Parts: sequence; structure tokens; C-alpha cells
Amino acid sequence: MSLELRLQDATSEYQKLETEISNAVESRQKLDAQLSENEQVRKEFAQLQPSNTIFKLIGPVLVKQDRGEAKANVETRLEYIKGEIKRVESQLQDLGHKSEKKKSEIVELQASYKQQQRREEQPAPPPTAVTA
Repeated sequence: MSLELRLQDATSEYQKLETEISNAVESRQKLDAQLSENEQVRKEFAQLQPSNTIFKLIGPVLVKQDRGEAKANVETRLEYIKGEIKRVESQLQDLGHKSEKKKSEIVELQASYKQQQRREEQPAPPPTAVTA
């Protein structure tokens, strides 16, 4: 495979990695928002009086929910979200390493490609006269 094609392939792979990183960052931001929201709900539960009623929104309807069940649901969601955040952080770290390796590969290929072009652009040395 020519140097130019290898450079194009590496650049294409790098762009794909950058897209994956962007998607992972977006996912991480959504998880942060969900974590914050659920932590706020947990704080609200701590301030409730025993006489307060808890409702859960299911579609367009509010349904009465048991306090223990509601707290357990929030705790379960928090644990799940924290696990997902760890998974996405690990994915981001892995993608970051892959991206850096690909970037280094591209820099090396670009340098080789430029050297190749310079060699091709240099004029051929003039023929030397051979005398017998």
C-alpha cells in the first residue's frame, strides 16, 4: 500500500476515534445530569415527613408509591448510573490512548510522505561524460 493511502487510512481511523470520543463525552454528560437529578431526589426524600405521600409519574398519571420502594428505586438508579459513569470513563481513557497512538502514527506517516515528495521533486543529477 502506498504511503499516501496509508496516511489517508490513518486519518480516517483517527476521525472515527474522535467521533467515538465525542459520543462518549456526550454520554458522560447525560449520565452526570442523571446522577445529579437522582441525588437531588435522594436529598428530597431525606427531608420528607412520615406523613408525606410519594407519587411516581407513569405516563400522564401520578401513581402513589411506597416510601421504601421509592427510596430503593432511587438508590438502585444511583448505583447503576455510577457504574455506567465508571464504564464510560474507562471507555474514554481507552479511546484517548488509541487516539494518541493514531495521532503519532499520522505524524510519522506525514513526515515520511514529505520526505518522499522532496526526493521525487529533486532534479536528477546531470549525466556525467564517460571518456574512453
